[in-house]
Amino acid sequence: MCPSYNRNFAPNSIFDMKKMNAITAFFILVLLSACSTDVDNYATYKDISIVYGMMEPATDTTFVKISRAYLGPGNALLIAQEPDSSNYSGKLDAKLIKVKGANETIITLDTITKNNKLAGDSIFYFPQQKLYYTTAPVDPAATYRLIISKGENAEVSSSTDIVQNFDITFPTNRINFHSTTTTQVRWISAEKGKRYETKLVFYYKELLPDNPDTLFKTLTWNLGMLRSATTNGGENMEIVLTGEEFYTRLGGQMDNILNVKRWAGPVDVIISCAADELSTYIDVNAPSNSVIQEIPEYTNIENGYGIFSSRRTATKRFPLAVGSELKLVEEYNWGFIVNR
Repeated sequence: MCPSYNRNFAPNSIFDMKKMNAITAFFILVLLSACSTDVDNYATYKDISIVYGMMEPATDTTFVKISRAYLGPGNALLIAQEPDSSNYSGKLDAKLIKVKGANETIITLDTITKNNKLAGDSIFYFPQQKLYYTTAPVDPAATYRLIISKGENAEVSSSTDIVQNFDITFPTNRINFHSTTTTQVRWISAEKGKRYETKLVFYYKELLPDNPDTLFKTLTWNLGMLRSATTNGGENMEIVLTGEEFYTRLGGQMDNILNVKRWAGPVDVIISCAADELSTYIDVNAPSNSVIQEIPEYTNIENGYGIFSSRRTATKRFPLAVGSELKLVEEYNWGFIVNR
């Protein structure tokens, strides 16, 4: 151990000061000869579980990712190519416990291996990734506990409520981008829900000259995020947008192709709602604009790290208002023609 200066030492006389200087000089010479500037960045191995799981009603399969943290000398991407760097060997005893009133139902999770790494997938697995899953339907009226047993006296756990259903209340029949300066997307907040991310997806068809195949294309417009004041549900929520921005965004992806034909399709309003724990996790892990800000840790995994929570998505499809479609045809040279 290297010597450190005791800031609480206060000599009472010149004699004490001289005596302290002599003693200090002796010990500094002895201790400095034993000090080393080498730093060991890799402590004794410790099994740290990383868990990500999301309970979502109306999905046919629930996946839970259970892996372990790793650290070693060299390139982390190369270390990731070793399966045992992040994957537990064999199959862990992982289960969900559905709690509904006084009743508990145990759901054992099975394993599946993901082999095809796609663009956008996590960089920290290669070439295979083990996932735990169940096809048991998610009951919105239940609470779920996740329990992972790794051996004697080694258990990782978490729990979550389920985000309840919620309604998109506006638009009602058609979506209008042409005759008003603004339009709205409105909904009523969900019980157990906190964070709402909203987007529009516009569908259209495209037929290139001298090509018999019709292409199906989309424009995705992220409208932004809102948080409800509470997780009790029943709040009226709204995002305002300008119709003119719809045409500006669409024009940004229109290729100028001579004699192209395009047909306008419907618009999906999609609102994704996250439970309170997931909302907090997203906020804590969002990119920081400061170079000095210390990022706090947040996890709701007992004896591990990660997130086990709930989300829900509401989708409603609307045809374009007649005036909005006519504006596409008459005011923009993008090849749109009226649907017959």
